[in-house]
Amino acid sequence: MPDPTKDSFLYIKVAIPSSPLRSSFDYLPSSSVKSLKVDNLLSGSRVLVPFRRQSVCGIVVGVSDTTMVPKKKLRSIQQLLDEKPIIPDDVQRLLLWAANYYHHAIGEVFAMALPTALRQGQLESTKESTAWQVTDLGRQIKADELKRSPKQMEILACLNQHQTPVLASILNEKFSNWRDPMRRLMDKGWVEQTEIVVSDTTIEIEPENNETVDFQLNAEQQLAVDSVLKSQQEFQPFLLEGVTGSGKTEVYLKLIDQIVSHGRQVLVLVPEISLTPQMTRRFQSMFSHTTEVLHSALTDKQRMEAWLRAKDGKVNVVIGTRSAITTPFPELGLIIIDEEHDGSFKQQEGFRYSARDMAVMRSQILKIPIVLGSATPSFESLHNVNQGRYQDIKLEQRYGKAKQPSVNLIDLRSQPLHDGLSLELLETMKQHLAKGNQVLLFINRRGFAPTLLCHDCGWIARCQRCDSHMTYHHGKQKLRCHHCGAERRAEQSCPDCSGSTLIPVGEGTERVEQALNKQLPDVDVIRIDRDTTRRKGSLEGLLQEVHQGGAKILIGTQMLAKGHHFPDVTLVGILNIDQGLFSVDFRALEKTAQLIVQVSGRAGREEKPGEVMLQTHYPDHPLLQILLQSGYAEFAKQALKEREQTYLPPYSYMALLRAEAVDVAQPLDFLREAKTIAQELAVQDVELLGPMPSPMEKRAGRFRAQLFVQSTHRSSLHKLLKPWVLELEKSKLGRKVRWSIDVDPVDVY
Repeated sequence: MPDPTKDSFLYIKVAIPSSPLRSSFDYLPSSSVKSLKVDNLLSGSRVLVPFRRQSVCGIVVGVSDTTMVPKKKLRSIQQLLDEKPIIPDDVQRLLLWAANYYHHAIGEVFAMALPTALRQGQLESTKESTAWQVTDLGRQIKADELKRSPKQMEILACLNQHQTPVLASILNEKFSNWRDPMRRLMDKGWVEQTEIVVSDTTIEIEPENNETVDFQLNAEQQLAVDSVLKSQQEFQPFLLEGVTGSGKTEVYLKLIDQIVSHGRQVLVLVPEISLTPQMTRRFQSMFSHTTEVLHSALTDKQRMEAWLRAKDGKVNVVIGTRSAITTPFPELGLIIIDEEHDGSFKQQEGFRYSARDMAVMRSQILKIPIVLGSATPSFESLHNVNQGRYQDIKLEQRYGKAKQPSVNLIDLRSQPLHDGLSLELLETMKQHLAKGNQVLLFINRRGFAPTLLCHDCGWIARCQRCDSHMTYHHGKQKLRCHHCGAERRAEQSCPDCSGSTLIPVGEGTERVEQALNKQLPDVDVIRIDRDTTRRKGSLEGLLQEVHQGGAKILIGTQMLAKGHHFPDVTLVGILNIDQGLFSVDFRALEKTAQLIVQVSGRAGREEKPGEVMLQTHYPDHPLLQILLQSGYAEFAKQALKEREQTYLPPYSYMALLRAEAVDVAQPLDFLREAKTIAQELAVQDVELLGPMPSPMEKRAGRFRAQLFVQSTHRSSLHKLLKPWVLELEKSKLGRKVRWSIDVDPVDVY
């Protein structure tokens, strides 16, 4: 290793997305950069640098007076793109921690934190729109002074109701031909025109339609709010354990209102895009704080505008999915993670980070409180409560007059089924529908049937690119692989024996919908899954129809399992949950229990009593018995004891080395070499399990394998991972495969 060059000269360390290269790159300062004397003025700024044979945008991550590269080989920065750091200090610290903890390329980690246009070197820009506001003189005008000009009086009254300038879009909705009266008001000096920065994602609020945030909290909710507010100036994680329907959102709203009133900002993370619209609508109905949304469905332009508005302090609240965790805020005062147990907070490709865990780290960096809310907390969060790291707050009563639904098991053994529906469930559905109520049926499988089978020879429709069956979609007569996306027309005859008796095996949402249309032809049915909600706005339209009573039966997948409030749903039927009771994934039972509780929580959320019916071939399964008789808390307590006895997370720490290639042998060959390298590093208290093929070995035409690394001490695990990754980068076998490190994996597939 060469000796580091050290002199009074400064070398600029730049993070460049250049996988598989993981480190930053040293550059010489150009004449435009030399004038900056203070180091931290550079850190977090974008620079244009020569890299390989092109110019690329990188981010300065540090300045040093040493370099491991001979000075004559270093190249100079071409241009400083930002007068001030575009990534603030707390986000920089978070990203540096994440790159180190998840052992991922620092250039890709920093690039992930920026909207696409900014990471490509585009200069900051936001869209300005014309708006109008009342002047101090105009606020002194009384209504009777404009009796002869009623349109001017109405416009002035509208502007007076807003604390911020009013956009033309709002004025267009309220008035016709308003521009001439507006000009007259401006001529009198009562109204002035201004330009404001606005984003397509900004939620515009009509104050006169708002409810007040001063709704009545019950004692449990008020205690939760008070506890968090006491820690406004310090790092303190709170686990808000609230049974479904206990009013966690009301707690969030009250906290947000209090934090914003003190001049601070709030970041709210939700697990899925589908939950973002309803959360924003709820916030919109309650208060007039400026709110932005950030999620993957936005265009690049929308995302950049929303990101810049948050960075400039133009918004009070940002609601987003996992990628919003790196959003910059000048005055962030609180982070809320809704449904903190949800696996969607873990990125499963590329930079495999946990937004929940990064949120906890960010709150620690900023010394602010963080609230993690869930009716079914993750075992990791419960363990942190038990260890005294998190403060536990419980909401054990449903909000208002709502009561917990009764839960009944339907033993499917030896019972006739109508496309997955038992007679008992059908009869109970008819009883609830006869009373004018709604019914929700949950089946975590979309399509018509999981596969197509030849009755004559046993041929099964398989994906040619995956170790998986093709799902049959009856409406479009197609077979689709839900793992790689492959699609083909459904066979009309067997490819093996030419037989014509092809049978759809099993049930999906489409089949259940068809069955109900036959069994209950006079009842309107809505199906909500990925197939029916592909178009933009389709989910919102379907949910609106449900809330308006346009459909009496809802059929859906996990999209309906959490966060939704259906006041008229009094019966929830859970179909085909048995697949989650038996799995090679040690987290499967935890996920299944969370799913059952979350789905059950959709029933009886108002004054009407709720009922849950769970169909199963395994009514005596210990999970179901503990869960239904004693609740999720007792189930989690027993399951955590088993995890402790078997040294599984959260009582140990795990990483997964994954490898894949077109050649079936190469992933295992690479992992065997990787295991040998790890053993030679000889780190104590680390266990290596494997290598072994992945549970689904072939996916999207590539063969996959994995090697588990486990330790009872986090420090020991990372003591191995850091030098191990550096050695793996040198491996010739490693260049023949795609490989990645997944720290704290939530999915072994």
